[in-house]
Amino acid sequence: MAVLPIVTYPAEILEKECERVTNFDRKLIKLLNDMYDTMVDADGVGLAAPQVGIAKQIAVVDVGDEHGRIELINPVILEARGEQTGPEGCLSFPGLFGEVKRADYVKVRAQNRRGRPFTLEATGFLARALQHEIDHLHGILFTSKVIRYYDPEEIEG
Repeated sequence: MAVLPIVTYPAEILEKECERVTNFDRKLIKLLNDMYDTMVDADGVGLAAPQVGIAKQIAVVDVGDEHGRIELINPVILEARGEQTGPEGCLSFPGLFGEVKRADYVKVRAQNRRGRPFTLEATGFLARALQHEIDHLHGILFTSKVIRYYDPEEIEG
């Protein structure tokens, strides 16, 4: 397993629609493991493949709750409802944080590392993280949804 270099804005790949994954092979498993290690090393809660230079619909999320490590391949939000507003940052925008409005509940369908479909329901912080990472797979950056940016002192406080 390895820590991969994180792509930072304004890299073009961050604003591109990613391709669906069709090969569920050893290469995919290695990438998922490396992405997870990279996310943990960077103290993140989510990482999408374009953030490591790969334009594929792959993301990993771990917000430190009972769900643990979640691997999402070809994810789709089936349902979203409610509303929450809160702080978000992004490993591709070091030191930048903003207030973003998201759905409070999401139901997501994705495939696991073996290609098997699964459905996941989430609320609160996990729902926020899932929406953020799925946006990445469609070239949508959190900066396009920011209501206001935070001053550094507000985050450190």
